[in-house]
Amino acid sequence: MNVLHNRLHALLKSFVEKGPVGCSMQVMHNNETVFKDFIGFSDKETKTLMNEDTIFRIYSMTKVVTCVAALMLYERGLFLLNDQLSDYLPEFKNSKVYEKDEDGEIKIVKASRAILVKDLFSMTSGITYGGNENETQIQVVKEFEKLVKNRESLTNQRLSQILASIPLAFHPGDQWNYGLSHDVLGALIEVISGKKLGEFFQEEIFKPLCMTDTFFRIPDEKLHRLASLYNREEDGKLIKNESEEMDMQFHIFPEYESGGAGLLSTLGDYSIFAHMLANGGEYNGKRIIGKNTIKLMTSNHLTKQQSTYYNWDYLKGYGYGLGVRTLTDQAEGGINSSIGEFGWSGLAGTWVLIDPKENISAVYMQQMLPNFEAFHQPRLRSVIYGALK
Repeated sequence: MNVLHNRLHALLKSFVEKGPVGCSMQVMHNNETVFKDFIGFSDKETKTLMNEDTIFRIYSMTKVVTCVAALMLYERGLFLLNDQLSDYLPEFKNSKVYEKDEDGEIKIVKASRAILVKDLFSMTSGITYGGNENETQIQVVKEFEKLVKNRESLTNQRLSQILASIPLAFHPGDQWNYGLSHDVLGALIEVISGKKLGEFFQEEIFKPLCMTDTFFRIPDEKLHRLASLYNREEDGKLIKNESEEMDMQFHIFPEYESGGAGLLSTLGDYSIFAHMLANGGEYNGKRIIGKNTIKLMTSNHLTKQQSTYYNWDYLKGYGYGLGVRTLTDQAEGGINSSIGEFGWSGLAGTWVLIDPKENISAVYMQQMLPNFEAFHQPRLRSVIYGALK
C-alpha cells in the first residue's frame, strides 16, 4: 500500500496548501489500518498540530449514526419502515402542506398521504431546514428565532412538535429535500427506546465499539482538543469562525442532541464506526447491526420522480438510501469505486466512504467553510480505489 500512502499524502498536503489549516485521514481495509495521516494544524494561531486526539464537529456525518441507531430498533421489530410516523409521534397526524395556486398565492392543504417512517430516513417527508426558498423553510427560521428569543430549551421531542405544526414543503413522498428529517428520526428513537438519543448512542453503539471520544456534549477536560473552525476568504485567507450558530451545542441550545448534525468525534472513533459497517455490521467481535439491514440501508430508495430533486452535481452516479449516498452508476459519475459504496459528509468538509464489497472504509476530517467537498472528496475516492490491488 505504498502507492496509496504516497498518493494520499501528496493529495492531503495539496489540500492544506490551498484550503484548510489542517486535515487528517484514515483508510481501513480488511480490519487493518492501511493509511493514516495528519497534516497541518488543528489551530493555526496556537500552532496546535493535527493529531490522533483532535476532536471534530462532524455535523451531518451524525446522520449516518442516527440512521444506524434507528435501524437497530427496526431489527428488534419495534417499528416498520412503512408505518405511519404519527403512530409514534402523534403530532404528525393529519399533516398539512403549503401549495401555490394558479395565481401564485400560497394556500394550506391536507397532505395527500401520511408521512411514513421511511420518509424520514430518505428525506422525502416534506420537512425542511430553515431557509428562504419556500414557505416551510421561512417558518422553520421563524420558529428557531422564537426559541432563541424566549431562551427556550430545545429537545428532540420539542423540535418534532414544532416541525409538525408547520405545513410541509411538499406532499410526503413527492420529492427529495435535505432537511431536518433525521432530527425527527432522533425523536422517534427516543420515543421507541425510552432513552435520550445520546444515551442510546452511548449504550448501543459507542460503548460496544470503544468509541470514547464521540459525544453530543464535549467534556470540559477535552475542550482543548477541539479543532478550530475556519472561514476561507476569496483570497485564500483563513479566519477563525467563532460564531455561536456554528457551535449551537455549546451556546444556543446546549441541551439539544441533534440527530442530524450534533455529534463531535475523532478520526479514530469514526473510523471504527465506518469499518463496522464495511464489515457487515460487526467490529472486534461486537455485532451492532445485521448485514442484510445494511444492504437495505444502502439500496437506492428514491423513485424516478424523487431523484430529479436529488441533483447535487458532485453526487452524480449516486442514489440515496436510508440516510446515505449510495453508488448506482459508475459511468454517470465517472467513479472508480464499487457499486453500493456509500457514506455521507459534514458541513465543515468531513467525509466517510464505506464499501462492504471491498471491506474498505475511509474517513477524512477538516474544519473549513466553504468546505471544498466537491473538489476534495471525489479525488480522495479516486486515489483510494486506484491503489486497491
